[in-house]
Amino acid sequence: MPLLLSILLGLHVYLGWRLLPALAPWPVLQAGMAVLLLASWLLMPMPLWARRFRSRRLSAAGAWFMGLFSSLLVLTLLRELLLALAALAGLAWPEAAWRGAVGDASARAVPPLALALTLWGLWNARRVAAVREVEVPIAGLPQALHGFTIAQLSDVHVGPTIRRGWLQAVVDRVNTLQADLVAITGDLVDGTVHELAAHVAPLAALASRHGTYFVTGNHEYYSGAHAWIDELQRLGVRVLMNEHVLLRHGDAALALAGVADWSAHHFDARHRSDPHGAIAGVADAAAVRVLLAHQPRSAIVAAEAGYHLQLSGHTHGGQFLPWNWFVRLQQPFTAGLHRLRDLWVYVSRGTGYWGPPKRLGAPAEITRLRLVPA
Repeated sequence: MPLLLSILLGLHVYLGWRLLPALAPWPVLQAGMAVLLLASWLLMPMPLWARRFRSRRLSAAGAWFMGLFSSLLVLTLLRELLLALAALAGLAWPEAAWRGAVGDASARAVPPLALALTLWGLWNARRVAAVREVEVPIAGLPQALHGFTIAQLSDVHVGPTIRRGWLQAVVDRVNTLQADLVAITGDLVDGTVHELAAHVAPLAALASRHGTYFVTGNHEYYSGAHAWIDELQRLGVRVLMNEHVLLRHGDAALALAGVADWSAHHFDARHRSDPHGAIAGVADAAAVRVLLAHQPRSAIVAAEAGYHLQLSGHTHGGQFLPWNWFVRLQQPFTAGLHRLRDLWVYVSRGTGYWGPPKRLGAPAEITRLRLVPA
């Protein structure tokens, strides 16, 4: 933690060095910006210390400052690029009068623009996610499964800033879809059952023809996965732990399998993710095989195991710029519907958010997937 604080201090000093001198004509604004940077440095670590301080408000404030700091840093780095380009332009046009004004004007623009982006991202994150309609073409789809619908929730992250009322609004919206089944693809919580059971309780009201199914994400293992598995089962949510269920739909059957998170074996060796084992024994008993797997990178093994569709989350679609561009370095797919050999992979951008209550360029979603013949 001292190392983290030192790094954050260095970055905040850098921001002050690059931005505060331009505000010298307005001492009150300059002092306010200095106080804002100090508050950012002090509060950003609070989400990591939330349990020690037992303060949800401090944790929420720290998360918001994370989002603001991110925009300040990115915009300041973009300003550095602008200044470098202006310097190059000065070599070609040394008499240009505008060059001297670029530095101060751009520094003064960074704080209000960062604040505007953070508030816009807050609004995007806090509103209830819109429904995203996706059609998945399946070769040889039986007539009885034409139009079969799956409502997917992912990466809800019930915790310091996402609470019962927000989740209840999500449940109400899902129930209007009248889906054939509801799938929750991990990272439901950021906290223990003791802390959050009351806030997750609305999941018991999810309604669909074949029920609600869940697979663990990495954040469940940070939050006490075994206790959460028990609590979700108590709420009537079926947890698929490297196993499957056969769902009879008319005169056809769909095999719905679920695996533990890709990293689960680091917390419990018995939870090692196993797409092959999850579908063992199905053979030709089901015309369609669907896998719930939190991380998209399970798709490589899922394609080998003979699934038709994998539903994942984890990436948040990057959640906000510029991190959207870096997610693909860790996962094969960032968001949306993709093809891997004979397997369709759908990656949700997430229904909630993690850390900063901020979404830019990666809208939250409740996904309604509909199976159609190829």
